Amino acid sequence: MNRTPLAKQAAAIGALTEGLSLRATSRLTGLSRERLSKLVLQMGKASERLLDENIRGFSCAAIEADEMWTFVGKRRNRVRDSDSPEVGDAWIWSGIDPESKLIPAHHVGKRSLADAREFTRQLRRRVEGNVQLNTDRLHAYRSAILGEFSEQAEDGTWIRPDWATVVKHFDVDASVEGRYAPPRVAKVEKRAESGSPDMTIATTSHVEAHHLHFRMRNKRAARLGNAFSKTMEHLIAATATYMCHYNFVRRHSSIKTAPAVAAGLIEKPWTLEEFVEWGELYGR
Repeated sequence: MNRTPLAKQAAAIGALTEGLSLRATSRLTGLSRERLSKLVLQMGKASERLLDENIRGFSCAAIEADEMWTFVGKRRNRVRDSDSPEVGDAWIWSGIDPESKLIPAHHVGKRSLADAREFTRQLRRRVEGNVQLNTDRLHAYRSAILGEFSEQAEDGTWIRPDWATVVKHFDVDASVEGRYAPPRVAKVEKRAESGSPDMTIATTSHVEAHHLHFRMRNKRAARLGNAFSKTMEHLIAATATYMCHYNFVRRHSSIKTAPAVAAGLIEKPWTLEEFVEWGELYGR
């Protein structure tokens, strides 16, 4: 099979990570949707490896973690008993360092204890030292965080991680017309769950803002649209590609460089062509 020129592959990945759909990207680049689909799977495979190899020994003061909803194949109310277990609700777990904006770990799956453990296991493997964890009050976090981040001291006692939870209570204004009017935050409830977390930095606002960023730049997760992932494999690949591009290629407006540079993991942001070259090498 003839190799697609590097510049055309880079243009396609650039379009997909800016929020264009496969169809729109196909029209702009001239690549078929089948070729684009294969490119996404290839880049996704490579991105998983690139993230795992390049984000190691990272240290920071705090990590904000949260889960973002999307779906595969069908929305929940259309799922049938005969459908694959992958069909229906899907959740993207991610953690962000509010200082460097780096996302050291993410996981795509369901919203279960097993998925919470897989996400925190990956986070523990990539983050070094004592870090404060800020999450919502999803029950699955308790077992996952205490299981992965607790350490046993020499005297046999257990050292629990610094972990705080943040719950936002919303108040919908009845006078506001429109089905999709955003609710007003009425109260924010913070609680120290273990260790000695600094409650002044206990927030999940940065990771929630990143969810908006993700939805705007990944057509599969856009609200009120007709684009969605047909398989879990493609959602996992597209998410990994986005996360790798976000960390190593995209320049964040608040820090004026790529998050991986701000975190001291690489010296300068990768170009799209360099990213795609890594994809060709690692995605075989």
